[in-house]
Amino acid sequence: MATNMNENLNLNSQKTQSTSHLHNNNKYSHWYSPETGIYQSKHPPVDLPKDPFLDVVSHIFSQHHHGVSALIDSTSGHTIPYSHLYPLVKTMASSLHQMGISQGDVVLILLPNSVYFPIIVFGVLYLGAIVTTMNPLSTLSEIKKQALDSKAILAFTLPDCLDKIHGLGIPAIGVPETGGSDLKQMGLLDFDQLIGGQSPNSVPNPTIHQEDTAVILYSSGTTGTSKGVVLSHRNLISMIELFVRFEASQYEYSNEENVHLAVMPMFHIYGLSYYVMGLFSLGSAVVVMRKFDANEMVKAIERYKVTHFATVPPLLVALTEKAKSVDGSVWKSLKQVCCGAAPVTRKSIEDFVQTLPHVDFIQGYGMTESTAVGSRGFNTEKHRKYTSMGLMAPNMEARVVDWVTGSFMPPGRSGELWFRGPAVMKGYLNNEEATAITVDEHGWLRTGDIVYFDEEGYLHILDRLKEIIKYKGFQIAPAELEAVLVTHPDILDAAVTAAMDEEAGEVPMAFILKRHGSLLSEAAVLDYVATKVAPYKKVRKVVFTQSIPRSAAGKILRRELRSLISKI
Repeated sequence: MATNMNENLNLNSQKTQSTSHLHNNNKYSHWYSPETGIYQSKHPPVDLPKDPFLDVVSHIFSQHHHGVSALIDSTSGHTIPYSHLYPLVKTMASSLHQMGISQGDVVLILLPNSVYFPIIVFGVLYLGAIVTTMNPLSTLSEIKKQALDSKAILAFTLPDCLDKIHGLGIPAIGVPETGGSDLKQMGLLDFDQLIGGQSPNSVPNPTIHQEDTAVILYSSGTTGTSKGVVLSHRNLISMIELFVRFEASQYEYSNEENVHLAVMPMFHIYGLSYYVMGLFSLGSAVVVMRKFDANEMVKAIERYKVTHFATVPPLLVALTEKAKSVDGSVWKSLKQVCCGAAPVTRKSIEDFVQTLPHVDFIQGYGMTESTAVGSRGFNTEKHRKYTSMGLMAPNMEARVVDWVTGSFMPPGRSGELWFRGPAVMKGYLNNEEATAITVDEHGWLRTGDIVYFDEEGYLHILDRLKEIIKYKGFQIAPAELEAVLVTHPDILDAAVTAAMDEEAGEVPMAFILKRHGSLLSEAAVLDYVATKVAPYKKVRKVVFTQSIPRSAAGKILRRELRSLISKI
């Protein structure tokens, strides 16, 4: 797999091709139309369920499989078998019904990863109620804002999170880490009683439409302020069929023998869609890590014979480093590693593929607003495009739109990505203005991501539209400059943002983390970049720093960079 690395790892290989040429000789005719600017998925369409009264829980558990273990706690080994999963869901639903939760009510889940997380989600959805999730590390003000905005009437949380929701007037259900815990504390209801109390036969069976709201997740979208993304049962069913089940159908191995290591947070769209919902329609086992620890990751992979691992860039780096230092037999079970949520550097990809050449490495693209459906890597003997986001999901359409002129861009030309398909959200909660800005009257979701499709139909992400630097009228993508900077042997990490300039408006400013002991100078950095990019893209200022501010997912926190600029 490493032999074609130089050929396939080409972040800047955009080929310019005019629309007029495509009209005369459209070699992409089966998947791109120059007349409409619409890209079709290269995959065949998938038939989606047409029953208007189908809910996502019924859809998931209508799949017949023979998987043994559904959920496994990575530390304790506490296991919930498939034979117990659906009865536990119905018991949870029955208990919630007895507490007064009914169709349309909103339940807040403020938890880290847990083997009980899917049971809670399914129990709420079974009743036709609505789930909203949050990072358990959220501040009190953040919790209050989301609880009020979503109108949550019940919360699931950990005992040590009770202080955060005290005074909000929302009853809290305490959730043990792995089971058997005594939670009879002030303000807590006993979770063990909740899943073991009511008979599953007493659970109501409400009429749920595919178009009914199932989940409200909060996202900054393309405008920077957090908004409630309203996802329907139809959106979630589409996600399962177009993302999880379709991807699984592309491989020859048995899904019921696969073991997935769940580190990505279940409160996030990717963890919620993949680990909480999608995999149970396949019969695969999910090994749940409450929080990431590199040593525990190695133990879990070896102990449970993990086959699939979804990561973000920092975890990919940690995985690679462990693979270099830990006996190779530990990694024999691994079949595939997928990286997403944030851009991953070429160096990191090269390092991983060369360290674990037997593991299929892919990337994927999706948004909360598209229910995590977008594109997914798929390597073949002919194409191993590790830096691409893969091919577009079935039943989805795309456009690449010049953000200045509004023109539709053909393959090889970059612009803002627009998506359309059954996984696109219903809209933003109580925010018609933001919804209209993001999804037009024809159903096109403006993603805010700058992309291009290559000649084989693989999607490549360049940057976020709102991060674009405007230099003398030219548009510069910070990620392109960052990709250049980290190829310098003395640069460990780099981030680029805009600095104000009276003459040019904005100029690219680079924050550099250099190797220990390096004598690299600002002038040397400027000269290095100048030899590799067009003159207007050159970095104009350099700041050496001890670290690059990044989120847990590895995304550069450019707002923090801009605040640093103000102090310089």
